[in-house]
Amino acid sequence: MVEPEMVARSTAVDRLLERRAGFLEALPTEFVGPAESAGRTLAEAVRSPRDVPPTDYATMDGYAVTAADEGSRTVVGSVAPEDTPPRTDPDEAVAVATGAPLPDRADAVVPREDATVADDRLTDPGLAGGTNVIRRGTTASADERLFAAGDRLAPRYAALLADVGVESVRVRRPPSVAVVATGTEIHEGRQPDRDSGFLAGLVRRWGGAPSAPRTVPDDLEAVASAITDAAANHDAVLTTGGTSVGAADHVSDVLANHERLFAGVALRPGRPVTAALVNDTPVIGLPGKPIAAHTAAVLVARALFVSREAMPTTTADLAHAVSVPDDGIEYAVPVVLEVGDEGRTAMPLGHVDSSLPLYEERFAAGLVAASTRATLADGFVLTDASLESGEAIEVVPYSVVE
Repeated sequence: MVEPEMVARSTAVDRLLERRAGFLEALPTEFVGPAESAGRTLAEAVRSPRDVPPTDYATMDGYAVTAADEGSRTVVGSVAPEDTPPRTDPDEAVAVATGAPLPDRADAVVPREDATVADDRLTDPGLAGGTNVIRRGTTASADERLFAAGDRLAPRYAALLADVGVESVRVRRPPSVAVVATGTEIHEGRQPDRDSGFLAGLVRRWGGAPSAPRTVPDDLEAVASAITDAAANHDAVLTTGGTSVGAADHVSDVLANHERLFAGVALRPGRPVTAALVNDTPVIGLPGKPIAAHTAAVLVARALFVSREAMPTTTADLAHAVSVPDDGIEYAVPVVLEVGDEGRTAMPLGHVDSSLPLYEERFAAGLVAASTRATLADGFVLTDASLESGEAIEVVPYSVVE
């Protein structure tokens, strides 16, 4: 059989993102409070109902002044955080506590420890406007859009929502995701299902609700029936195995009879990943080898659930050279981060000098893909070219994509 035409990873991600809006819009909505919003996807934009803070306030104990005034100021009172500030005239100052609102003219605060006060007169502080002050609306201005429809809320956003006074947000119901493992040896219990557990975990981390894992033997009709049934009863489907070109690989054949999004991705491990719409339900077929399935899931399938989020990296020096076998392929090389006297290094997990000795210098994607020990890596480096020993590389920590 001929291997399916591969697309770049970015192209595969773009095609999933093109379907994401329809995927989300098909999900029912509900309202939840800030405390329950973590991991949920917004059904509509969130705007601030007011200016926060509602007035300028002091960031430390001291004296509120108008920077443009010159000379000494008369101290005319004091303001605590719970007080309404008095009106002041030119050349007047007010003692303020941290968090206290400023009088209408004041635009700077002289720290108490820096102030010189004698007979209720504050010596000219010579401050610039805005010193030690948080301006009105700095956190949010009234009607400012804080989040867009389709944004996925992180736990920390609950603080902002509570601060601006948003009591509830409209979110989509978590998508139900079927997880189907193909393979007669798995279905009959002769080999463990090594993929479904971590895929279910990823789905949960990405805001979805995974089904109980299902297995199906390497039979074309059985695979077709399982995929069709899963697509009819779930919002999305993830399968493992059956995406290559062997006689028992039927997932690709089944998806080829539907609206194909892509047939393969120029990514190793993870190349035989395929996707299609089965009666408008996204079905993503992942390879069967554990690390290949995981790599394809976090670098391709993840886009459907969490959109194109950035992948922050950490810099480290590569401990050993790694050559890549083929041009035009993007490689995800797993590494273990180590910190020593000379800084941070990245040991390619799979190199003969690592705890998983699989290759000397030439990256063996197939061997790495099959070893569950490679899950002990801290992250991976994405490259389409060979890497030199000592080269500074950008490592994507697994915590960023999981």
